Amino acid sequence: MPSPATTHSAVRRPLDALRFEIAGPPALTRVVGDHLGRLGARSHDTGAGEIVLDGGGFGPVTARTAWGARGSGVEDEATAQAATGVMAVHGRRHGTPRGLAVDWLATATGVLTVQGLLAGLIGQARGAGPAPLLSTTADRTGLLTVSQYLAASGADEPEAVEPAPGGPPFTSADGVLFELETLDPGDWAAFWRALEAPADAIRVGWRPFQFRYATACAPFPVVLHETTRLHTWQRIRQAAGLSGAEVCRLRTLAERAGEDDGADPWSLDALRPGYPATAPGPRPGGGAEGDRHARLPLAGLTVLEAGRRIQAPLAAHLLGLLGARVVRIEPPGGDPLRGMPPACDGVSARWLALNRGKEAVEIDIKSAGDRRRLRELAAGADVFLHNWAPGKAAELALDADHLADANPALVYAYTGGWADRIDDAPMGTDFMVQARTGAGEAVHPAGEPPVPSLMTLLDLLGGLHGTEAVLAGLLLRERTGHGVRVESSLLGAADTLLAPALRRAARGEDPRRPAGFRHPLRTSDGWIAPSDACATAAAAYDVRGMCTEDALDRLRHHGLTATAVTTDLTGLHHDPRLSGPIGRDAHGAPAVPDPWSFA
Repeated sequence: MPSPATTHSAVRRPLDALRFEIAGPPALTRVVGDHLGRLGARSHDTGAGEIVLDGGGFGPVTARTAWGARGSGVEDEATAQAATGVMAVHGRRHGTPRGLAVDWLATATGVLTVQGLLAGLIGQARGAGPAPLLSTTADRTGLLTVSQYLAASGADEPEAVEPAPGGPPFTSADGVLFELETLDPGDWAAFWRALEAPADAIRVGWRPFQFRYATACAPFPVVLHETTRLHTWQRIRQAAGLSGAEVCRLRTLAERAGEDDGADPWSLDALRPGYPATAPGPRPGGGAEGDRHARLPLAGLTVLEAGRRIQAPLAAHLLGLLGARVVRIEPPGGDPLRGMPPACDGVSARWLALNRGKEAVEIDIKSAGDRRRLRELAAGADVFLHNWAPGKAAELALDADHLADANPALVYAYTGGWADRIDDAPMGTDFMVQARTGAGEAVHPAGEPPVPSLMTLLDLLGGLHGTEAVLAGLLLRERTGHGVRVESSLLGAADTLLAPALRRAARGEDPRRPAGFRHPLRTSDGWIAPSDACATAAAAYDVRGMCTEDALDRLRHHGLTATAVTTDLTGLHHDPRLSGPIGRDAHGAPAVPDPWSFA
């Protein structure tokens, strides 16, 4: 293997001097080729028929990717969304299952494949020997993206807000569609009082609005929509400015294409250029769990995570699945989201979906003494990962430069909202970034109004980008001997997801998903989803009076591919279409299979 001393002067990007070959379904490999190229590798073709990454002194890392298990009926984006519950979750705000009109699972599977390739190289660089064969499938990706909703469906108690149709965006009197965001109930109330909304509606509306991140719907009173239609966009912006809430007009894909700067979805910078540092060595665990982790590429590495909500916790969760020891930095009394309903065995089911298996240490970052403790922890860690509000780390003297004093070999990772790329950016939350980037237009087919998905698409994909950035940083550290600062963002995730649509918009074409995209078809007892290639032909058959099984038989008789739509997530536990089993954790909460298989 190349040593840092012999390679650091020539290596600027993690994959400099490496080559890659791409083979597999084009939709699943689009992101793989793009991201490997952005990380420094160059494309070549040997006819291997697999995804292969090698060169630069590394042995080959090989990956295979597919939609699902052979013969499962999971054959493309539509059928994968249908089988894994994605259509059910995305459709909650509409009251019926709906397909996402973007390559959601293909994109996420591509990012996961890049993660596995990077992890394989890191394992080689750390002396783990030849990298194993990596496999990813879109159906496992789908289970990962619905894991929080699946966990809630198997909890010991009902949701805090019963899922029902409804949610933003709102519409002004002059026809402007907009998203509203605030994390403070006082700001919420002040905004609506400024627009003279009924007091009861303001009070009742807060809870479903607050929980929409968890339930993928927001059934607040219709009168709130009626209220905004009485006021101009200028007046609504004034109300937001006075209240502390934020609003964002839904932008079009054409608008986003016109301002797209082509930036990478993450950034990587040496913490202390010209100052090599020896990375902490492996720290193997013990017992059966330690033996299992010892075979994984990140075994012996420690990740400190100061994460909230979804983006950073998901990124750290995936690093843990790759073998790292993950230690959560939580406030005194523990993460308040541990108590977020519904619970399994007294612990939030959703929290468990992203945080099971992590250690925790309570630190009051407002206390000088506790900040010293955190720096001491960082001195022995490999990664520090957070998603605090912009500027918070510098204010606390816990930014990359400060922690580099304690550990020059640290990979310092920030998962944020906008990456300082949008001058007039609103609050960097999932739904605001969807609104600002045109995602609301992209996720719905032509002829439907733009509506950001309430499935937190960008928090999820942003978390995957965060893991990818950390792995790229770890590999760069192994090759150069320097600590690395990495940053990923929800904006970067949006650019990755929307890239095909933005390219079409830039050419003046219809940016929405081409070909025969259709929502699922109603049967007498459920829904079926034809594959994209068969959607137009399948729509010609009236299956509303047939049961789902008969409807599928009829379409298959005519040579059309279709699958049943999962509408009850609890049914995923025993679904024979899926390529991996759903288990239970120590609290009894559902646990989806790892998104990669290493053979």
